[in-house]
Amino acid sequence: MLATKTFLGILAVLLVLVVPDARAAPPADKKTERLWKAKCASCHGVEGKADTEQGKIMALPDLSSAAWQKATTDDRIRDQILNGVKKQKNGKSVEMNPFKDELQPEQVDALIGYVRSLAG
Repeated sequence: MLATKTFLGILAVLLVLVVPDARAAPPADKKTERLWKAKCASCHGVEGKADTEQGKIMALPDLSSAAWQKATTDDRIRDQILNGVKKQKNGKSVEMNPFKDELQPEQVDALIGYVRSLAG
């Protein structure tokens, strides 16, 4: 009985130490954070909430919302980063310049990871 309790206690400690918290996204590296601030934050906001003047004018979605995160695939994010966006939303023109000629594939992947880390 004591051996079982001891084993379960050790197992619990190991699980806490070894299994990562699924809710905690890894912190973005400084290069990606600077890239986000340079290319994306003026419209999407530092935290992805589109709470900037430009984000409000264009009625951009809150990239940190669980609903947006669930509904949006990595491929869609990649496509929009590379090819830009041009559409009408709520009677407003929404345009995002393409970055396919400015960013390397690993930078695009890093930005996708950064967007995923914004989930609140």
